[in-house]
Amino acid sequence: MEHEFIYGRGAQKNIHNVFSKLSYSQEHIEGIDDWEQEVPNTQFTIIHPKTIVNKVSSPDVGMEYSANPYQGCEHGCIYCYARNSHQYWGYSAGLDFESKILVKSNAPKLFRDFLCKKSWDGTPISLSGNTDCYQPLERKFKLTQSILKIALEHGQPIGLITKNSLILRDIDILAEMAKKNLCVVFLSINSLTKETRSKMEPRTATAQQRLKVIEALASIGIPVGIMCAPIIPGLTDHEIPKVLKAAADAGARWAGYTIVRLNGEISKIFEEWLWKAYPDRANKIWHSIQACHNGKVNDSEFGNRMKGTGQLAEIIRDNFRLHCNKNNLNNSMFEYDLSHFKNQRNTQLNLFDFQ
Repeated sequence: MEHEFIYGRGAQKNIHNVFSKLSYSQEHIEGIDDWEQEVPNTQFTIIHPKTIVNKVSSPDVGMEYSANPYQGCEHGCIYCYARNSHQYWGYSAGLDFESKILVKSNAPKLFRDFLCKKSWDGTPISLSGNTDCYQPLERKFKLTQSILKIALEHGQPIGLITKNSLILRDIDILAEMAKKNLCVVFLSINSLTKETRSKMEPRTATAQQRLKVIEALASIGIPVGIMCAPIIPGLTDHEIPKVLKAAADAGARWAGYTIVRLNGEISKIFEEWLWKAYPDRANKIWHSIQACHNGKVNDSEFGNRMKGTGQLAEIIRDNFRLHCNKNNLNNSMFEYDLSHFKNQRNTQLNLFDFQ
C-alpha cells in the first residue's frame, strides 16, 4: 500500500542500515484498509566524542579541515550526502537522520584543545562540513556560538555554510572576526520556489529569509557568498539565473555550485521521495540526474562527482558561469588573514623559556 507524502520531513521512511543485521519494514495493519504514518518527533542524544576537528581528504570540496558539533540534521534535506554517515552510529540514513540528532556537548572544549596543539598553525576550519551547525537544536545548545567565541579569541579563521537564519544571532561575533578577515559565510540556496523548498528542505529557513541573512551580513561588512547547491537537473536547474541575481542583489560576492549526486543509500531515499513529491515528472528528473553522471545517479570520481559530466552538465556549467558574470559574482578571491592566529598554549609555555 502506498502511503501519502509526509510533510515536514524529507525522507519518507527509514531504510536498512548497511552496517546492521537488523532491517526496517512497514507492514500493513491487519484489518485496516487505510492508516496514517505519524511524523516522528525530533529526539536528541548527548554524546562525548574524542575529537571535533577532522582532516578532509577529498580534494574537491573546498576545505582542508571541518568541525561538526552535531551528527544528523533536523533540516531534513532529501539529497544530503551526510545521511550515509548516520549509519555509523547505528541509525538509518532515512528518517532517523533528521529526527535522531546526536549533540556533541563537549565540542567547544575539544575545539579549544585542538587550537592549543603545539603543531596547529591556524589553517582555516569549516563549520558545517557535514551537517548544518545552525540547525534548530543550536538555539538550545549554542555549541556553534561557543566555537565561534573560541575562534575569535585565538584568531582562528572559520568558514561557515548554513541554510538557517539562526546565524544572525551570532552576527556580533562574526562582525568582529570579519574585521580581521577571519571568517567568510556562505548561504546555501538552490531554489526560490516555496513549494520546492518545503518538500526538498522541509525544516530550513525559506529562501527569502536566507536572502535577508545575506543582506544583513553584507551590510556590516561580513564577507558572504552563496552555494547554489545542489542543483537538481529537471527540478531546480532552471532557477539558476534568478537565484544568482537575487543573491547578488542581497550582497553576495561569490557563488559556487554542485550537481546533485546520490551516493550510497541516498539514491533509495531520494528515489522514493521523488515519486511521492513529483510523480508527474519523476522519470524526467531521475534520467536528468543520470545524464550528468554517465548514466548513473552517482559518480565517485574526484573532479567529476561534484560538477558532473556530459552535455547537460556542460549546459548547467555554462549557464552558471554566464549569470555569475552578469551579476559580478566571483570577481575577487577571499583570503583569510592567518597572521592573527595565536596558539595560547605555546604563548604560556614561552613564559617559562628563560634560555
